[in-house]
Amino acid sequence: MRRALRVLLAVVAVLALLVVGFLAWAHSVMQGERPAALEAWRDEAVAITSHEVGIVIEPVEGGTGEGLVFIPGARVDPYAYLYKLSGMAEASGLTVVITKPTLNLAFFDQRPLSTFTALAPGVDEWYVGGHSLGGVRACQLAAPGASEPQPVGLMLFGSYCANDLAGSGLAALSLSGEHDGLSTPDKIAEAAGLLPDRTEFVELEGANHADFGDYGVQPGDGVSTRDDAELRDEIAELVAEFLAGASAARP
Repeated sequence: MRRALRVLLAVVAVLALLVVGFLAWAHSVMQGERPAALEAWRDEAVAITSHEVGIVIEPVEGGTGEGLVFIPGARVDPYAYLYKLSGMAEASGLTVVITKPTLNLAFFDQRPLSTFTALAPGVDEWYVGGHSLGGVRACQLAAPGASEPQPVGLMLFGSYCANDLAGSGLAALSLSGEHDGLSTPDKIAEAAGLLPDRTEFVELEGANHADFGDYGVQPGDGVSTRDDAELRDEIAELVAEFLAGASAARP
């Protein structure tokens, strides 16, 4: 009995250490770069509001009534996306809600899409999207019948789907980086058949995985050759063009 008790206590101790180690790892996020975030906060063309479950970026003028629920990459600070996504809101009139995932990992966040769309009640039509593993989770939420409200489209930033949306009829945009060392061009090409027929694919010249946010160097990534402000403008323009085309194509 004593031996069995010692074994049991050892197993419990090991499991406790694993849990503590995992929690410490999950909470060691890749922090957003302060100068980029401050530039977004100071941008008079958008209004940024932080809530418990997410961050809302709204255009001060020219709002279209369209919104995007954006899911961050694994262990990436949600605020690291303010600079790039505020450019999108300014250029297109899109309202963006950046989620604050459970344990900083999209796959542990099982809250419904309505948890985040409720932060912007003035939005009539919703897109869902995300960066890296956040985009994989967005694909799951975009599946027909998986969410309420049902998204009208999908936007992937350095990401790809693991579930089949080929017959969904959704409008979709896939932005990838030429030098992305994680969601590589080859991986995105291999998974392209899972995306809707109406998907627009754009590979951003010189961009890497971390270029879709502003959080510094990510292990395993390629080397970016892009100017950050220039890339922000290009992403904003591509999203605005995609939204205009998707809106015109809807009945």
